[in-house]
Amino acid sequence: MLPSSMQIKIFQIDSFTNELFGGNPAAICPLDQWLPDETMQKIAAENNLSETGFFVKKNNKYHIRWFTPAVEVDLCGHATLAAGFVLFNYLGHNTDIIEFESRSGILRVKRNNNMLTLDFPIDKIVPVETPPDLSKALSKAPLETYKGISDYLLIYSNRQEIENFKPDFALISAVTARGVIVSAPGDDCDFVSRFFAPQSGVNEDPVTGSAYTTLTPYWSKRLNKNELSAIQVSKRKGHLRCKLINDRVEISGNAVIFMTGEIHI
Repeated sequence: MLPSSMQIKIFQIDSFTNELFGGNPAAICPLDQWLPDETMQKIAAENNLSETGFFVKKNNKYHIRWFTPAVEVDLCGHATLAAGFVLFNYLGHNTDIIEFESRSGILRVKRNNNMLTLDFPIDKIVPVETPPDLSKALSKAPLETYKGISDYLLIYSNRQEIENFKPDFALISAVTARGVIVSAPGDDCDFVSRFFAPQSGVNEDPVTGSAYTTLTPYWSKRLNKNELSAIQVSKRKGHLRCKLINDRVEISGNAVIFMTGEIHI
């Protein structure tokens, strides 16, 4: 049973941006020990951000978990970047690499001058038929469709198509997946994308770090280059640098602090 006076630190970070109110906001709660799953889910629902990350120190590593307002997920990039930002800037982590244990294996955050770099395993994607509900939901059939471990990836011809989508989220939520990535070649960057995940409690995620474990291998092969620039063209927008290194991908971006405080439960 939790003590009635428990206080938990909370940080709210905007990830993949160097401007406040841009990128993707994540709440981060450092813990001495795990709270009950139900409590962490309630905290995430109360925060009502696309992700709330919790971590516990374990020897010289950290164990990290992520919750949307509705469910726990297996991988989250922007909240991992935010957790690294908190550890480097507010909790005194004194090396340039942080290692997290997670449901998706070992994840790392590196401090690289004024940027942070995620080191994640790549997604494995295969070409598939487009689920009819997805074509209907977006009112336009993709040029190509792939399925990764968690998400669908739909490829279109240009940035304008991606920016103009007004999805039917009820139809998307009927598809069995964590979410749906839509992507196209960029004009002032290598590629653009958006990410829809109503089935995970987030209609549109502003900047989805984990999606770049899928996007980077695809665009690296298509463009025949290992280092790529990307923009997630949501309303808040996110800017990322991606680098494919064998079966890992480095995903780099900035982060800024919005809020610090305490949760009382």
